[in-house]
Amino acid sequence: MAEQIKIPYARTSLSFSLEEGRDCVIAENNLDTFSPPFGEDEILDYAFSHPIGSPSLSELAKGKSNIVIIASDHTRPVPSRQIIPRMLKEIRASSPDASVTILIATGCHRCSTDDELREKFGEEVFEHERIVVHDSADESSLVSIGRLPSGGDLRINRIAFSADLLISEGFIEPHFFAGFSGGRKSVLPGIAAEDTVFYNHNAAFIKDAKARVGILDGNPIHEDMIYAARKAKLRFIVNVVLNTEHRIIGAFSGDVDAAHRKGVQFLSSLAGISMRKADFTITSNGGYPLDQNIYQAVKGMCTAEAFTKPGGVIIMASSCVDGHGGDAFYSTFSSGKKASDILKEIEARNMNETRKDQWQSQVFARILSRYTVILVSEADRSLVESMQMIPSFSIEDAVSKADEILGKKGTINVIANGIASIPS
Repeated sequence: MAEQIKIPYARTSLSFSLEEGRDCVIAENNLDTFSPPFGEDEILDYAFSHPIGSPSLSELAKGKSNIVIIASDHTRPVPSRQIIPRMLKEIRASSPDASVTILIATGCHRCSTDDELREKFGEEVFEHERIVVHDSADESSLVSIGRLPSGGDLRINRIAFSADLLISEGFIEPHFFAGFSGGRKSVLPGIAAEDTVFYNHNAAFIKDAKARVGILDGNPIHEDMIYAARKAKLRFIVNVVLNTEHRIIGAFSGDVDAAHRKGVQFLSSLAGISMRKADFTITSNGGYPLDQNIYQAVKGMCTAEAFTKPGGVIIMASSCVDGHGGDAFYSTFSSGKKASDILKEIEARNMNETRKDQWQSQVFARILSRYTVILVSEADRSLVESMQMIPSFSIEDAVSKADEILGKKGTINVIANGIASIPS
């Protein structure tokens, strides 16, 4: 009997098998084989009691009256139900009368709904804490605090700027152009103005050879981001590393750069993968909540891109129950233009000409111009086709389609969780 292969999908997983004799290499990182010495609660408690490059949160909170916690939005699997209550406890232990605001870092995503926030934070926090959702396009909520190293205007949420202590939660995963998520990204793009995000995500930076997964040093996008975090006076972070079941296997608190880099070092020791280039690669976007739309699925495709022969096929398993994920992103590819032409058009734009979702479109266009993409999802066939991909509703069907496209039974790579892996 053929081996059953399992990859994350939605809130569960997809299981599939390949016919006997297929040339298939399965790459799995060590995120799931790593056994932390403590349980999740103990890992978090240790992180809070051992801050990196910073006093403890309770010490920082002493004498502060207006404290803002930047929290991730509903599209990120950050275990906020476990982190936020600990942050609140630390704050109120030394500053019980402080006003605390939880500011949702939406970046340029849509605003989170009440139901999504209730699920994310739990009933207690949702009902009893002040929660404000950042809107990057709301001019009345923004304030300029200087210029980025790249020259762009640095504008952030006024609530964050007015805080006498600004802190954040987050999680660290490989990121397809910022190197890694977490840390400084809570400010830029998290609570930045739309035009600030656009400038940072410009075509020249996205094209830069250092703006790739796993790279911080020399990455122009990261350099803007860490500057923005310092300028915004982000004093303390709590970041976690998760396995594919979204269980906490590492936690790091303290200075926005020092604690983040310690977490990056830990993640890099577990998430690296190395394999040959195959005719086609099967991967996923890590399941819920990262596989809710096509926009996010581009991230996992980037890992598959690194291990697929030019002209090959990428099979992406991503539920995409929320559709395309961005009107501007969708219209770019549903316009009828070839992906190669879209890429040329975007790369010709100046740094101050960046448009909404251009960065995602740029990376997606690069992938589509080099590979055929088959999307295994719940999305409507017409939507998938309008986004210049081939729709499929099972891995087995997608493999059959890939063989037809290649005209042979192609060699196969399987990367269970593309979004959580670092090509090396």
